Amino acid sequence: MKILKKIVLIVGSFIVLILLLNFGLNFWLNRQLPKVINEKNKTPYNITYKNLKINLLSKNITASDVTISPKSKSQDSLKKIGIYATIESIEVREFKIWDLVFSDRIKANSIEINTPEVYLYKNTQNAINNSKSLGSDVVKPFQEIIIVSNIKLNKGELKIIHNQKNQSILDLKNLNLQIDGIVITDDILKNKIPFQYSNYQLNADSIYYRVSEDYHIKANELILNAKSLTVKNFKLDPEYSRKEFVSKLEKEKDLFTLNSDIIKVNTIDWGFKDDKLFFNANSIRINQLAANIYRNKLPADDMRKKPLYSKLLRDIKFPLRIDTLAIRNSLLVYEEELSFNKGPGVLKFKDFNLTATNIQSGYGLKKNGHVNIDIDCKFMKDSPFKLNWNFNVLDKNDNFTMNGVVSNLNTNDLYRFTKPYINATTQGIFDELKFTIKGNDFNSYENASLKYHDLKVTLYRKGAPEKKNKIKSALANLILKNDSDGEVVKTTATIERVPEKSFFNFLWLNVAAVLKHILI
Repeated sequence: MKILKKIVLIVGSFIVLILLLNFGLNFWLNRQLPKVINEKNKTPYNITYKNLKINLLSKNITASDVTISPKSKSQDSLKKIGIYATIESIEVREFKIWDLVFSDRIKANSIEINTPEVYLYKNTQNAINNSKSLGSDVVKPFQEIIIVSNIKLNKGELKIIHNQKNQSILDLKNLNLQIDGIVITDDILKNKIPFQYSNYQLNADSIYYRVSEDYHIKANELILNAKSLTVKNFKLDPEYSRKEFVSKLEKEKDLFTLNSDIIKVNTIDWGFKDDKLFFNANSIRINQLAANIYRNKLPADDMRKKPLYSKLLRDIKFPLRIDTLAIRNSLLVYEEELSFNKGPGVLKFKDFNLTATNIQSGYGLKKNGHVNIDIDCKFMKDSPFKLNWNFNVLDKNDNFTMNGVVSNLNTNDLYRFTKPYINATTQGIFDELKFTIKGNDFNSYENASLKYHDLKVTLYRKGAPEKKNKIKSALANLILKNDSDGEVVKTTATIERVPEKSFFNFLWLNVAAVLKHILI
């Protein structure tokens, strides 16, 4: 009986001791944790909360109504700088009790951040000025308070604002983010991405990003993980109207507008190696792209040399590889305007389908296959147009080959473009125009053949291109058969490239040259 009493006494004492230790530890943690968050907070930010709960049994910590703001304020009381955030609740799961007791730092398995609204005010228009500052200014300071393996963020909103102009740089709504397997060391903090991870998942319902002074991006949905990217209802829009944009230019410059129903990037492999970015993707698919390229001829010509696409890829300063680029069911429009009074000349490519393979930068490559591009579309109204184009990125002469065929083309649709290049316009139908262009950075040689009917040519005066040359037009139409009668008219042309003009100007010069040989 005495032995039983002793056992009960020992067990009871042990239970009381555990309860006292638990009570004491809980009391001490409730006093210590606020000190870690506030008094011993070495970050440049104040962190406050309304309620804080610690559960030693589940090893969870919950804070509600959390706010974050900079300790140091801007000298200009009207201008904010740094991070300002309000958070509905933060849940820290499976924290290490003795690490908190002995290291004044929370170590835990995971942290879940619910309904945060985060505003980052900056003095510049760049979302990130220096990628390494993400490690030194954000990750490292908060690592002094908490270290976790997994982060989950629910229903957040992130805004980056240029405080000088009170202008949004980046705005993400209904942001959900999960990062698993996080590892942070002093060496990793020095990298462009200041932490390692095993996997991540990000999605947002609404995206706004100010790309530059001239453009911004909008999208309705963004889904990103370690292997793929999906963007829905993508829009690249100018910040200014056409007249405003042109008024700001000293030299000619294209204005772009892009809209796409969906963009998908599959099997992504990207990161930094030896501090150098690399990006590889198995495929990029763009559906229902509507692309508009506008150029106004009022500003002075930009006389810098325009590199061909092979050189542009060759000179990219990091490893880039896209196995397949597919653009489907799209519309490409090019507009060129001499003045705002007459309206622009328009070239349209409807039902536009493009497949490009083996797109690579030249960085670090000693051997590479050809980039191959196939285009199938309707030119202008309903003229079938097919084009094959290939080149090698590593070829420093920038050799390329193009094979194309356009059918059932009403030539009257091209008068705004044919007139400046050949000082003539045509009426009639090209039943079939075939061409092969072999070119490089300096010149090109072209073979072409043409079938046509109901063709009529109008020539204009050399010194006064706005006036018709009635005599020469009449003579030209006497010499020119208005119908090829099913026969093929063949010609060749050699063109010297104008290095200050674009590749598409070079292509158009080739087409204009063979038309001039055939028709005039």
